[in-house]
Amino acid sequence: MTEPGDGDAPADLQLTSAEWSMWQAFRNGSTCDLHIGDPARDDPHGQHLWGPERRVRARVVALLLLDGPLPQPGRVAALQLTGAYITDTLDVAGGTIKPFVELRDCRFEAEVVLPESHFTTLRMVNCAIPRLEAARLHTEGDLHLPRCVVHSGIRLTDAQIGTDLMLNQTVVHKDRQGRSVMADGLTVAQDLQAEMMESYGELSLRGATIGVSLSLRGSRLCNPFGRRALNAPQLTVERTLYLTAAGLANSPFSSNVTPPYGIGQTPSRGTRVQRFECEGGMRLDDGRFGDAVDFENARFVMEADQELSLRRIQTPELRFLGERPQRGRVILSGARVVNLIDKSASWPGLGGLWMAGFSYETLIPRGHFPLALRLQWVAAATPEYAPEPYEMLAASLRSTGEDADAREVLLAKQRRRRETLPLAAKAWGILQDWTVAYGYRPGRAAVWMAVLWAIGTLYFSMSPPPPLKAGEAPPWNPYLYSLDLLLPVIDLNQGAAWKPDGGAQWVAAVLILAGWVLATTVAAGASRLLRRQ
Repeated sequence: MTEPGDGDAPADLQLTSAEWSMWQAFRNGSTCDLHIGDPARDDPHGQHLWGPERRVRARVVALLLLDGPLPQPGRVAALQLTGAYITDTLDVAGGTIKPFVELRDCRFEAEVVLPESHFTTLRMVNCAIPRLEAARLHTEGDLHLPRCVVHSGIRLTDAQIGTDLMLNQTVVHKDRQGRSVMADGLTVAQDLQAEMMESYGELSLRGATIGVSLSLRGSRLCNPFGRRALNAPQLTVERTLYLTAAGLANSPFSSNVTPPYGIGQTPSRGTRVQRFECEGGMRLDDGRFGDAVDFENARFVMEADQELSLRRIQTPELRFLGERPQRGRVILSGARVVNLIDKSASWPGLGGLWMAGFSYETLIPRGHFPLALRLQWVAAATPEYAPEPYEMLAASLRSTGEDADAREVLLAKQRRRRETLPLAAKAWGILQDWTVAYGYRPGRAAVWMAVLWAIGTLYFSMSPPPPLKAGEAPPWNPYLYSLDLLLPVIDLNQGAAWKPDGGAQWVAAVLILAGWVLATTVAAGASRLLRRQ
């Protein structure tokens, strides 16, 4: 190692010219640039071989990071290396790295090993990395990996990032376990930005905590042969989870992050604006999101057995505004949302939506979403009858003053329930529906009463019944007599005074039964309305 106050490298290192340049730049706090000036040959992801003039050994890099020379007077030591080919395995596991570290356009021959190491700030921009092992990594500042290509996965399990974690335009391929990014238990104090990222394998964020927002704008998560492309149960995001479109700087979808850490060049899919795409399942169960979960313009490609699972999530706002999944299921069971912003074209059809126990307070439809389509939305979520989705929809409509629509929803609930009843109860339900719509349309009862009253009056006008006791009956009035038969509780002192026989007896029986049916059905409907069910 270097002697105190000695800025020269140990003689046994036998530094190459590239390493000597890097050593001196470290002491000066300046950048060691090993580019040759040809963009094609300087591309770390290209096919051109890099010669010895650009090679630096990983052991020399590790020596600078862990026990580097003192800086030049008036300078701050920093490793700023551009266009280098770092040979062998860079291993600083468990070490404390105090200098600022920024590696740009570099190639790594072998994996980068950083478990349990401590950095101030670590930036690796547009680098080609076989694998990044960084479990339990600690940084006081940022961890930036924009536009890197990682060929065999990133491990950030239980890592703690002091400010921001950036993976913008990073391409990560799966490891031997099928995971692209393994970041269970990750803690990021501020933002996690992974915009226009490409993940080929499972992106795992189980139990991760993000201090501000998590942005996957414009990213593509692809794991068609595994169960999930994003596996993030118990994820906590203090503000918003963005699964939306992204664009280059100055576009309407730009996140306004300064290049090179933002989106500063045409993305690999060749368009200035890209929407979020997930090929495979997604699990966000038991997540907590402080502001919103935003799916605007998102696209999901799932197999029949895969799910977009939002079980028991809690968020003030869910913006379900993506493209309708053609296969798979959307699960909202037990989720709790204040504002549900959605559009009819985003929800899957029958059997593709589960939302038992899903609660929301306010519906904010985007575009054309009439009540008929909203009822189809509920029906799609209940292949077997369940009352809760209908009651939740009715409660939400009532809270915004749409009482008539709420009654229509509850009527639809009764009709769905009728399908589950035995034959006799089903017939009774059909009669209630046909007459007074289960009491939710009480005006029908008045119409039926008027019709039956008119029929009874006409019949008894032509065929008046004899009095029960001669000389004691009140003056005959077919209007009051028919009305007394129809009204089951009110006594107009007519029905008990006359003795119908023959056909009149049958007509009187029909009027009495019809009156009871209409009255009880209207009373049941009124009771439901008063209890606000």
